[in-house]
Amino acid sequence: PNRTCGISPMLNRTTLDPETRVLYGDSLQPPPGYVFDAAVATTFSLDFETALAAPVSLALFAAEDRDDILAHPLALLEGAERIAGRLVVFADAGHLHAQSRPHSRLCSLLERIIVEVAAPRNGAFHPKMWALRYRPTRTDDPTLLRLLVLSRNLTRDRSWDISLRLDGELTRRPDAKNRPLSDLLSRLPDLAVAGISDEARALTAELADDIRRAKWTTPDRFDDVTFAVNGFGTKVWQPAPCARLGVISPFCDTSALDLLASLPMAEKPIIISRPDQLACVDAATLDAFERVSVLDEMAASEDGEEVSTSALQGLHAKAFIAEIGWDTVLTIGSGNATRPALLSGNNVELFASLQGKRSKVGSVEQIMGDKGFGRLTRTFVPSELDPVDPSVVTAEARLDEARRALCRGGLRLRCERIESEDGDAHPWRVWLIPTAPLPLSNIASLTVWPITRGDGHASDVLEALRSGTPVDLGAMPIVDLTRFLAFRLVAENDLASALFSTSLIMEGLPPERHAAILRWMIDSRDAFFRYLRLLLSELGDPFSAALAAQEGSGATAWTVAADDAPLLEDMVRALCRGGERLHAIERLMTRLEAGNDTGSDPIPADFRTLWDAFRIALRDQGVDHAG
Repeated sequence: PNRTCGISPMLNRTTLDPETRVLYGDSLQPPPGYVFDAAVATTFSLDFETALAAPVSLALFAAEDRDDILAHPLALLEGAERIAGRLVVFADAGHLHAQSRPHSRLCSLLERIIVEVAAPRNGAFHPKMWALRYRPTRTDDPTLLRLLVLSRNLTRDRSWDISLRLDGELTRRPDAKNRPLSDLLSRLPDLAVAGISDEARALTAELADDIRRAKWTTPDRFDDVTFAVNGFGTKVWQPAPCARLGVISPFCDTSALDLLASLPMAEKPIIISRPDQLACVDAATLDAFERVSVLDEMAASEDGEEVSTSALQGLHAKAFIAEIGWDTVLTIGSGNATRPALLSGNNVELFASLQGKRSKVGSVEQIMGDKGFGRLTRTFVPSELDPVDPSVVTAEARLDEARRALCRGGLRLRCERIESEDGDAHPWRVWLIPTAPLPLSNIASLTVWPITRGDGHASDVLEALRSGTPVDLGAMPIVDLTRFLAFRLVAENDLASALFSTSLIMEGLPPERHAAILRWMIDSRDAFFRYLRLLLSELGDPFSAALAAQEGSGATAWTVAADDAPLLEDMVRALCRGGERLHAIERLMTRLEAGNDTGSDPIPADFRTLWDAFRIALRDQGVDHAG
């Protein structure tokens, strides 16, 4: 998150200056005097931990990085609870990250947020965007909107990326320039591969209408902003003829670079890409570029320090910089210099183009040269890497075909209550049900497990899915039930492998599963009281929320509070403000009591007595407990 070059109305430094860093969480935070209201996000790939951290940034408090947020599991729980029904994340089907070890059971709460989709023309669903709405705390202030156009996915990647942030007001008048954004949002629900809830569909339509009526504040030094979307109609966005063109694209291929080099230009274009990609491009194509560069090895990590090999590093930013007349047009977004993005238009891609006077914005050389992003690069040496083995490319393509078949082949899950000799330890059995045989050719092995269980509970399902036979995925406790499955694919001759997750429709999922996860998390009086403090923290009060999430701020605060008001005073204050936070406590009490026939009770008896009095007060106020 700290490796994104940011463009926003507040930016006063050189465009794409690598010294200008933007924190992902900060980009989601509401402006002063506003609270988060709703959002729709799109991403190609996604990891569950980052997706769990996003609701905390939106609804509770921001942290320096994702790991700081993940250190507060109760905050993750309340973030998911508070954001439910107000956030939808659309991701490319089959590109949810998986791991061998068990994921947190809290990840199952993301079933209400994540919707997997497929590009309509069999390409990749590739846009990276956030459309956010903030409501004012004062009735006379306008509703605000924010648009984030990113080159990064919703993952823990530490790559060099680019972000554009636009802030604006919701008006009554549609703006034709917003039509591509609105159309993209409107189409998203119909791309879902495993269904979408009516709630998520309605929220997406609502944000699509709002974005169409947004009046954006143009970033400093730019005069105009326009948008384009590829992947739906016959029209495909490509860079326009210009005097000079600069390209930053981590992925590239010969056909797209031939197109870019053939544009009418006074000078040869320049490109910054990745060495493994450039090694596969025809030499004659690279000769058509004045300068071909790659990210210097010392810039591929944070100032050269070592980072986890599981996190993507290096160049991931995407930009096309064109000099047209007296202007510079900077186009950023999701599209690489590849055939699916720029020629066939099979990928769904989003582009935002900022236009400004070259004297203010800078030339291609100023932005990409030694005084700009180019100071992090070095000249590409064609002989430094061998092209990828064609047999490996073929194996990876076959894995992608199998991935598509698994994600779009109508697989379903069914869970059944069973009698167990262990009492209630493992009362649910899960079946993987194919609706028809799947053509999984050239695959050596395929294993599957629920993400909450880890690969120690993996099942070999290759032959069963090829024949269309149901597979028993094993018995498990209710808290491990999840729609998210992890798949590990291995190609023949072990030339390539893939590990990913996808969400399937689950029949027979018990409605009390959600309450069971809640009881699993809130398993002590300390956890109960810390969670109460989170519930009582107001939207827009990040300090109180962060304080409540800290260890040691729980049961002792019931009688003594060193850093803030006693809990009882917070509850009375919430009641006087209308009880919005208190009906969240009522939901918590109901869920903790539901079906809790075994195990310790985290709710103290004296608090139950106190809460009975608040229930009477809420009823007298006419507050709807079901909220």
